[in-house]
Amino acid sequence: MRMIKMKDINYLKENDVDIEQSLELFGDVETYNETLKEFKNGITGKLEQIKKYYEEEDMPNYAIFVHSLKSDCKYFGFMKLASIAYDHEMHSKSNNLKFVKEHYDELLAEGERVKEIVFTYFNEYPSTEEGEDDIYDTDEDIEERYEDTESSFDEETDDEIEETEETSSEKITDGNIILVVDDSEVVRSFVKKIFNDSYEIASANNGSEAIQIIKAHKDDDLIQAILLDLNMPKVDGFDVLDYLSDNDLLEKMPVTIISGESSSEAINRAFTYGIVDMINKPFSEEKISQAVIKTMMRKKQ
Repeated sequence: MRMIKMKDINYLKENDVDIEQSLELFGDVETYNETLKEFKNGITGKLEQIKKYYEEEDMPNYAIFVHSLKSDCKYFGFMKLASIAYDHEMHSKSNNLKFVKEHYDELLAEGERVKEIVFTYFNEYPSTEEGEDDIYDTDEDIEERYEDTESSFDEETDDEIEETEETSSEKITDGNIILVVDDSEVVRSFVKKIFNDSYEIASANNGSEAIQIIKAHKDDDLIQAILLDLNMPKVDGFDVLDYLSDNDLLEKMPVTIISGESSSEAINRAFTYGIVDMINKPFSEEKISQAVIKTMMRKKQ
């Protein structure tokens, strides 16, 4: 592995990273680099989870994590891995285990290649000597980040939501809130960078955490907009929409979906809840800003 100047954009270009497209989304190199760090910190854990569900032949959860990997890669211009992950997402959603097994090595190899590119870009290298510290996530880190993700894509989650409702929750803030619900740290970090100067940003990496925050604010008027992903482990976006609907909160806390979901059935289902809008990932600062304004206007009507 050759040494490069730290954060050398030319190194990314040499490795077929579509940096021009990414900069159209992030706006500048500084924001790209800051958000790419979140991707760097999480990619090892994400690849470990994909491996875990592959070995368990758990296609619903496998689909969730390759979907998340695909979305993140699109943001940063890793288009080959995004394309491979998309194929795995589609086939795992249809429970095509044969395809996944035949092409898993390709996904793994490209994932490791992208990981090496990112760490090299920041001039950070994993240790290969036994007993030395590893800059990648430990097994404990991975388990903590993704604990309780065993429930499948379509599994009923009434018990989990009921448990969330019984949890004692404190309010996030006394100011106006935008709630971002997405299992991608990349997306949550990007949205926070955009709006942090104007609003309090509350974030949740799954639907269970989102419901806990919503419950804490159901009696006040602080949540101005919810940006909600659909495909998440544990309690997904539709479970959050069900909770909002069952508690008559959709007008009080208007929702825009942020998702890489391509299924027309899922999209049409989301709109039956009376959501404000849906924008596809990856999105630019301009698009998400317009979506938030539109969502907040619904609340004021």
